[in-house]
Amino acid sequence: MFVLELTYCAPVDEVDALREAHMAWVDEQFEAGEFVASGRKNPRDGGIILAVGTDRDRIEAVAASDPFAQEGVCEYRITEFVATRTVPALKEYRQQG
Repeated sequence: MFVLELTYCAPVDEVDALREAHMAWVDEQFEAGEFVASGRKNPRDGGIILAVGTDRDRIEAVAASDPFAQEGVCEYRITEFVATRTVPALKEYRQQG
């Protein structure tokens, strides 16, 4: 599993101009089964996405396809972790350590 941390590197008005395209991309990733949770950070200087999978190259490619990343209004920090414990509703995402 991966934590994708987005940090804005452009003024919020530039980010907001791309929000609709970014959210359509987020929706596509949920539908494709790539993401299990997402939301903005507080304070509003970026966002967090939980992505499933074990292929870092694949997750990096997904992140690079984000309109925010393509237009240079955010930077991604990607952290891989092994989800050995979850709430029952996320049992299918548990991994062996």
